[in-house]
Amino acid sequence: MGAGLPFAAAALAVAIAFSGAAHAQADASKAERAGPVYHIGEPDMLEEIARKLKDMQDSGRMQQKIDEAIERSKKSAQYPRKVEGLGTVKKARTYYFDPSVVASRDVKDHQGKVIVKAGTKVNPLDYMGMGEWLVFFDGTNEAQVKLAEELGKKYEWMIKPILVNGGPMDLMRRWKKRVYFDQGGSMVKRLGIENVPALVTQDGKRLRIDELEQ
Repeated sequence: MGAGLPFAAAALAVAIAFSGAAHAQADASKAERAGPVYHIGEPDMLEEIARKLKDMQDSGRMQQKIDEAIERSKKSAQYPRKVEGLGTVKKARTYYFDPSVVASRDVKDHQGKVIVKAGTKVNPLDYMGMGEWLVFFDGTNEAQVKLAEELGKKYEWMIKPILVNGGPMDLMRRWKKRVYFDQGGSMVKRLGIENVPALVTQDGKRLRIDELEQ
């Protein structure tokens, strides 16, 4: 049954795709014929496609294609695309980031009362602090992995480990802790991080970012 399902699904997809052509052919047959009709010796397109799909199924190529697609999907989940443009820390440095944003529209509470007017500058740290610190690192660099692990143990894992390269699943199995990945580099770009490893902590109403020398 497992082998027949991909073929049936593929044939159904093909049937749907060419249903419009079949309707058009039926409508054309109702039109007045302007001349003699000749038989076309070429096989019906739908039948030809179905035959090729069956050939692929019989030869095992269809299952091979399906297996390859599943493997690519698994690999993408286990090893996301690395964040480009980041370097390795050569010299330690510290800088600060203001997380304030300007409200683009009025923000109202559940009763409809305006609590933040449009154009108002708002700092999220005025309302809540960081629950966890953040450490960004390259999972393919063993020195950075060890540093991230040491920080996690030192601060009793009140740190969120975030990869910019490598496999989060590998580290989760190794550490028995949740590991994250900065997909597309959105966080490092927002924070202005150019080199890793980098530790992000709270300093008053700002975020402190330390690029850590190994």
